[in-house]
Amino acid sequence: MAEAYDTIGHGYGDLRREDPRIAAYISDALDGATSVVNVGAGTGSYEPRGLALVAVEPSRVMLRQRARDTAPAVRGVASHLPFPTDSFDASLAILTIHHWPDLAAGLGELRRVARDRVVVLTADPGCESFWLLDYFPAIAELDRTWMPRLDAFEAHLGPCEIAPIAVPHDCIDGFLGAYWRRPHEYLDAERREAISAFTMIGDPRPGLDALRHDLESGEWRRRYGDLLERDSLDIGYRLVVARCT
Repeated sequence: MAEAYDTIGHGYGDLRREDPRIAAYISDALDGATSVVNVGAGTGSYEPRGLALVAVEPSRVMLRQRARDTAPAVRGVASHLPFPTDSFDASLAILTIHHWPDLAAGLGELRRVARDRVVVLTADPGCESFWLLDYFPAIAELDRTWMPRLDAFEAHLGPCEIAPIAVPHDCIDGFLGAYWRRPHEYLDAERREAISAFTMIGDPRPGLDALRHDLESGEWRRRYGDLLERDSLDIGYRLVVARCT
């Protein structure tokens, strides 16, 4: 996926910004850790400050977008982390594991280099309650293919705590589910380019045309308008924490 993100990752620094409410869940999961490795780190979102942190990222384009005040970063892949065993209190992976070509090796490496815990933010492919999938069923099929099932984490990491992460209606991190209450945003090509799923499903125009029609006709509001009263929504994002001791 490094080559893919060297192509699609140019806007991530602007559109994939850390949302403080989601960051708070991650910070709580890392509570007590003083050293962390962030694997598949991208531009540095959700990297807690004040800790000894090292980022690992395969894409040069993503590495170049990291701000000067972010943690030091090395170019590398999850399946071959360049650190000795038990180098960090915790290992962290944020919305990245579905891009790893070898999930078992990657999770094994997260476990190997962490003394205390592994923290992963992912999405449950068994949760298909998000209305966007009605317009883009290929994304649902993609998720079933590349998103690991939740039971895979216990298979590779041992017992895990798994908690739902509801997405705020005004989420500032432009991942796939961020605009659940702002459907017009999915018509914006720039925003879609910062969502990897849209780059991998082929021609999105049929779904975009249907969404545009339903927004203009009022059909979207008729079908999903109750969501406009919600402040946050659970659409399958999960925080997985596995203890190493």
